[in-house]
Amino acid sequence: MYKSGIKGFPYYLGINSLDEIATRQDRVAVLNIMGSESKQVTPISHAFSGGNVVFGTSPGRRGQALQTPAGDIPVYNNIREGLADGLTFNTGVVYLPPSGARDGVAELVRVNSDLRKVIIITEKIAVHDAREIRAIGQSFGIDIFGANCLGVADSWNRVRLGGALGGDSPDEALIKGSVALFSNSGNFTTTIAQYLATAGWGTTTLISSGKDVYIHYAAPDFVHALKNDARSKAAVIYCEPGGYYERSLDFGKPAVACVVGRWKSRLTRAVGHAGAMAGSGDKAEDKESWFINAFGVDGIFTPESPIVSAKGAVVTNIAHIPAALTEVMRLNGVSPDFSPRGSLALKAWMANDQGLKLPTRIALPVVQAPSPYDAQIKAVSLQIGAIIARQNMKDASGASMMDPATQVTSVHGHSVLDMALEPLEAIFALPLVHEIAGPQDRMMLDIAIASEINLVGDPALAAADAARQAGNSPNTVMAAAAAIIGPKRVERALACTRALIDLFAHSGMTDSRDESFNVSAIPTDDKTRSLFLATAEDAQDPRPAAMLAAVRARGGKSVFLKFVDTLGERVSRDAILSAIATTIAWGPLMRKRISRLTAETLPWYLRLYGVMIGASIPGHHHQHGSLCGVPREERFSRWTMADFLCLALIGRKPTEREARPLQILTGLLISNGPGAMSLQGAKGAVSADGPQTPGRVQINKGMVGFLTHTGYSHGGNGFEGMAFLLERFQGIELKNPTDPNHGIDLAGMAKSFAEAYREEKANARESGAAELRALPGIHHPVFKGKPVNYDPRERFIAKFMEERGDYNIFHAYYRELAQALYDAGATPYVFCVNVDAIIAALLLAVLWQDYRSGTLTVKDLETAAFNVFLYGRMIGAAAEIDDHLNRGRNMDMRTPQDSCRFIV
Repeated sequence: MYKSGIKGFPYYLGINSLDEIATRQDRVAVLNIMGSESKQVTPISHAFSGGNVVFGTSPGRRGQALQTPAGDIPVYNNIREGLADGLTFNTGVVYLPPSGARDGVAELVRVNSDLRKVIIITEKIAVHDAREIRAIGQSFGIDIFGANCLGVADSWNRVRLGGALGGDSPDEALIKGSVALFSNSGNFTTTIAQYLATAGWGTTTLISSGKDVYIHYAAPDFVHALKNDARSKAAVIYCEPGGYYERSLDFGKPAVACVVGRWKSRLTRAVGHAGAMAGSGDKAEDKESWFINAFGVDGIFTPESPIVSAKGAVVTNIAHIPAALTEVMRLNGVSPDFSPRGSLALKAWMANDQGLKLPTRIALPVVQAPSPYDAQIKAVSLQIGAIIARQNMKDASGASMMDPATQVTSVHGHSVLDMALEPLEAIFALPLVHEIAGPQDRMMLDIAIASEINLVGDPALAAADAARQAGNSPNTVMAAAAAIIGPKRVERALACTRALIDLFAHSGMTDSRDESFNVSAIPTDDKTRSLFLATAEDAQDPRPAAMLAAVRARGGKSVFLKFVDTLGERVSRDAILSAIATTIAWGPLMRKRISRLTAETLPWYLRLYGVMIGASIPGHHHQHGSLCGVPREERFSRWTMADFLCLALIGRKPTEREARPLQILTGLLISNGPGAMSLQGAKGAVSADGPQTPGRVQINKGMVGFLTHTGYSHGGNGFEGMAFLLERFQGIELKNPTDPNHGIDLAGMAKSFAEAYREEKANARESGAAELRALPGIHHPVFKGKPVNYDPRERFIAKFMEERGDYNIFHAYYRELAQALYDAGATPYVFCVNVDAIIAALLLAVLWQDYRSGTLTVKDLETAAFNVFLYGRMIGAAAEIDDHLNRGRNMDMRTPQDSCRFIV
């Protein structure tokens, strides 16, 4: 039945005043009341509004009820069933999916002659359906709000109908006052109300209009009801581009218009709200001009330029609304409704400047948070280190990431290309502190490794030598040693680290190198002291004193070393190792870059680093006081990680020209992405132990997992490139591979091989050979298909070497060969020289003199190639082990049964 509306309107409008929009007399039925959004919103609305929802519908759920603080709301299959039970309502709220919204409105109208209002929360309703909904409302005299809105509310009547205006705590946002709100954005309706309260303005009626193409209750309707509402002294309207509803409005009362979305005019499709697509003459700039003309102002209000009139002001930032309204109302002789409630200035409840000295204007002071947030913040502030959520980590990593476009991996945000240029000790610390170590930390790490690398008398060395003598591969030799470094071998070092963190966590000490910190103020009982002091068993160990002396000799500073050194008696090597580890981890721990678990387990990784490198040196080189003839004092006070790795490879300290390629190699090899076999092995071992009970995870077993997942194809294949180069340079007198004046015709060598290879390919095709031998270091399945192919990693390193004036004949030969293969017709395009060629070329140049002199055999070269891979990849493995220990779930590396196959 058609109902007559307000006279003078070209369409039906039943609401004459804003105080009629949401009243205590309204009774509500909710369609799809058990939907995910309605189940959260309706109970709050029901309780806030004094229990105004009489029933809801959800097909198939008749007899159920939605529990709310104000009592249960009965659920029916449809509207007719609720009416048949004697329940009446005048307002329908639609939470149905877009395809069902039109039929839902039609059902409400068809079966309930008392219906007066419909509020449509549903978004993305088809335009055709929106037209029919509009026609239904007009034909039957129903006021429709929405769609794509958050409903309506009234602060005077303490009622909200439909959606979530006022949020989860509407009492805090819907404050009685004199300002009416009309907004295209539901969330901003609440936000604007909260902002107004900071300047002392409360609200009357709040309307979330939605921003679909059809806005059923639009700005002209709001303005009419505003004029007839004695409670509302002013209005705020928030609008976005698209539509002409706001053109030629006469508010009749002071108003502030906020127009946003200038940037949307540059887009080609709607963003956010479906109707926020500017057409012709309805962009944000157009709407600004409409309001500027309506208010008789000559520009936009900003705090710096407060342009207002008694009629109103135009803003483009919701944060400016309170100040603009206050100025407008001042011209009208009207004061705010109540005293201001705070301000919109940023108020930091917490601050973490990561140790940076910030300019005053952005170094915000920390203020006391209101309850209950203050208690929560206090609890969080007592938390030491980062809090990391656990999740399924199969085929995932929070440590390493491969760029699919360049195939360059990064670890904790640092590209392996950049890490190839860092000192080795800087990148050995990266997996565990998530930062590139500075000079002090690098020095500390050098000393820690120096104290662990000599394994004389250690069962780990006996295990490694036994594995070596049995003919095992280098990774198996390392695995044998790593297996010995179990939990009991690091139990005391980890306990010391935990104790140091507990003692200093809330002491106010932020810089672990600030030795001016008063360590005597740290309370220490006898039990704690005994934890750090040497026992009778390790009293004769010369390494603790040598470590402390080395720190002093290198100019190192550490509050934790100062603390253990002032305990008054001889301390253990575990205590010194833990003090070094805590020094390195302290900054990232306090900045919450790493978790406490990571900091506590750092000594285990440092010990494993030393043992695994030391295990690759045959046992007879390990002597009391010396390693490969190098005295302890020299190693502790002067040697670096590059020196230790080179000692393990060729038995001596490298020159600067030898150390640099070794540094590059190790950086390049850290990781090949989280899916690499070696890293999967590490993660699988952690997953099997159960990271959700981290105390049971054996980190050395994670390292063994990485080692068992390397082999002659994955890890040892670096030797293939060296073997190819040895074959090519056989019989050629090459004294120094790094001398560009070598006098060798590389182009001729490359051309000769390319022609022979072309014939080899032709013969293979003619004879039907299944496979043609691959050329190690040439081509890559990812970098192909272009006339000239290249590996960005190889280009990066080549450029770096060129800038430094470095030369490598083997790399130069590879480049000549890639071009010669194309020129000879052996390849369809210029194949790339890949990063494997760089690895082979750099390593062979380092080992060349020792190989030519007979110091190293071909087998030694193969072992060296394998070990270089292991030295680099152990860093990546440490990153994945630690990441999985912190993030992973038990057994999450398993393959689901439905993904497994049986092959006949």
